[in-house]
Amino acid sequence: MKVLFLVQAEQRAILDRLYEGIQHHCECDIRWLGREEQANLRRYFRDHVDVARYDRILFFLRFKQEIRQVDFIRSVPNLVILEHDAYQNYIPCKYTGRFSAHYRKLPWARVIGSGQVVTRRLREEGVDAVFVPKGYDQALLRDLERERDIELGFVGSTKSVAYSGRKALLDELAQVENLVATRTKSGEDYLNALNRIRFFVSADVGMGEYMIKNFEAMACGCVLLAYDQGEEENRALGFVDMENLVLYRTVDELRGKLAQLRGDPAWAARIAASGRALAESRYSFARIGAQIVQAMQAPLRPAPAPGWFSRLRNRLGV
Repeated sequence: MKVLFLVQAEQRAILDRLYEGIQHHCECDIRWLGREEQANLRRYFRDHVDVARYDRILFFLRFKQEIRQVDFIRSVPNLVILEHDAYQNYIPCKYTGRFSAHYRKLPWARVIGSGQVVTRRLREEGVDAVFVPKGYDQALLRDLERERDIELGFVGSTKSVAYSGRKALLDELAQVENLVATRTKSGEDYLNALNRIRFFVSADVGMGEYMIKNFEAMACGCVLLAYDQGEEENRALGFVDMENLVLYRTVDELRGKLAQLRGDPAWAARIAASGRALAESRYSFARIGAQIVQAMQAPLRPAPAPGWFSRLRNRLGV
């Protein structure tokens, strides 16, 4: 299978290992698109792409740019969209409902979503959606087996509107526990920060899926304290409370389980080891890349004849 893979040249997360994982399992022509190229996909395709050469065209671009160019994107054949932010479709934010609206205009495109429940909900709306979870960079992130001098910590951003629940929970926890919340540069600084933390607090409140940080913290040997995204999500990921991570819904519940583990360090060590083993066996970007390629391989839905969308809009009077 020959794939044209279009990705953002500028993004916060370093996902090179994920791209390599995809490239390892198909004949992959990867292109990094800057802001101007993403903003005018019609021109980019006209000047640089022969669509007939590819079995699949995979987008991993800014959603804000995609929704502005749906008229052109409808002309892209064999389209697959890799989407790590579709959880925003179902939470109060500027993109509430907009993923659903966008994909209704592209009913033949396959969407690879990173949340089990989010993907199921999209399928129930008629989207050809397949679940492939997030993961971690196995070449960078690992347990350095060092002494951990931060008992309770969080590394990451709380500034986005989508992270308002995260910020509120971390602020509440910081009032009653010695929580070290910080940000670092990507790469070695991030690796070293995670390896200083014994209990990593993940607070993906209201998101409906687990963010990349959960898998990163597990891979680095932290005891992951994760806001519980529900039975369906946990079952899909193999997450088992008090066995390979710690699940909570309230600060009081988190503190109660934390007290248990403080009183039984061997139990905490077993959870950390089991979490690391789960991450290493299932959630390296090498494995996730293979799953993404597998998700692209099944036949896509047939695209309708040119002009169908204009006819639909005329019929609906919009």
